[in-house]
Amino acid sequence: MTADTGFDLQGARVIVTGGGGGIGAAMARRFAAAGAVVVVTDVDGAAAAEVAWQIGGLAITADAASEAGVQRTIAATIEEFGAVDLYCANAGIAPEGGPEAAAASWTRAWDVNVMAHVRAAEALLPSWLERGRGRFLTTASAAGMLTMLGSAPYAVTKHGALAFAEWLSITYRHRGITVQALCPQGVRTSMLAEAGPGVRSLVEPTAISPEEAADVVVEALADDRFLVLPHPEIADAYRARAADTGRWIAGMNALQRKIEKKR
Repeated sequence: MTADTGFDLQGARVIVTGGGGGIGAAMARRFAAAGAVVVVTDVDGAAAAEVAWQIGGLAITADAASEAGVQRTIAATIEEFGAVDLYCANAGIAPEGGPEAAAASWTRAWDVNVMAHVRAAEALLPSWLERGRGRFLTTASAAGMLTMLGSAPYAVTKHGALAFAEWLSITYRHRGITVQALCPQGVRTSMLAEAGPGVRSLVEPTAISPEEAADVVVEALADDRFLVLPHPEIADAYRARAADTGRWIAGMNALQRKIEKKR
C-alpha cells in the first residue's frame, strides 16, 4: 500500500460500517476477494456475523454513530490486526419528511450520516498521521452532491458528509491521508425498497446492484479519485447545478410535482 500509487487491497486491514447488507456487504465481499482482511460492523449483529462468516472476516456489533461504537470497532481491529488501513464510513439512514419530521429523526440522521464520520476520523487520525498514511471512504450518495426528494434529513446530512470528506482531504492529503466519497444514485438496497413510490419511480430505472457499486469503489481505490461515481451522469448534473442553480432548482421542482401527482 503506497499513498502515491493507489491502494493495494492485498493484506489491507479494512473496516466497513453498515456492512451487514447493501453496499457495505458488497464492499466487504469484494475487498476480501481482493485479499483484504475485513471487519464488518453493523447495528444488526446477526447480519454482520453472516457477512463476516462468508468472507472469513471479523464481525462487530456496534452503532457506527456512537463514540463508544466507533472506539470499540477501531480498538478491536487494531488488537486483532495491528492497524486500520481503510475505513469505510458507509452506514446511513434516510428518514422521510421535511421540517415536520420528528426532531429525533433529524438528530439520528445527523449522528449516523455525519457525526459517525467525524468520530471515526477523530479516532483514526493520530495513528494515521504518525504512520504517514491512511484512507477514509465516505458513502455520501448522489444526494450529497444534488439532493434527495422526499427526505430533507437525508439530503441535508449527506451534504454534510460530503463537506466533511472534502475538508478532510483538503486538510490532510499532503500528510498521506487519502479521502474518497462514494456518491451513487439508485442502488438496489433495502433503503431504495423502502423509499416512497415517487422517488422509486425516478431512480429505479437506472438503479445498479450493490456489487456494481463495490466494483467501482475498487477501481477508484487504485487511482485515488475523490468523487467515486457509479453513475457517471451525476457529474453532469453536478456541473449543471453549479452553472445555473436557479434553473437546476426549477427542474428539481418539476420532478417534485411529478412525484406529488403519483401519490
